[in-house]
Amino acid sequence: MIYESKQSVKSPVVNKDRKADTHIYFLLLKGQVSTFNRVVHDEIWNFYEGDPIIIIKYSGTQVEEDIIGPGCSGYAAIVEGGLYQAAESTGVYSLVGCTVAPGFEFEDFSFLRDEFETKEKLLNKFPVYRKFI
Repeated sequence: MIYESKQSVKSPVVNKDRKADTHIYFLLLKGQVSTFNRVVHDEIWNFYEGDPIIIIKYSGTQVEEDIIGPGCSGYAAIVEGGLYQAAESTGVYSLVGCTVAPGFEFEDFSFLRDEFETKEKLLNKFPVYRKFI
């Protein structure tokens, strides 16, 4: 994590104090994926450099893809708290940042692979996303 706010807020989702916001950045190389995970608070993705990135959002019933970066409709995407998300570069690499508000805590985070019923539902309805589990 490169930034944690010095301010705290009460999360209405978990009813606990959290940093007002947190921020990370990371590089996804060709062939790497960010597997489906869920954060309970809203997350803002920002594109910095490289090739566009695909951000996949799964609600438990529907899948939506956002592509951000050069030649796309924007350089930022929002993943609402509670949605599963996964990502993959469309080319050689994508450098992106993610801001979570209220701030990220591991106890507010989970992987789809650990939730059998939801994982099976995704795989049955959208098998093309298997590599993101």
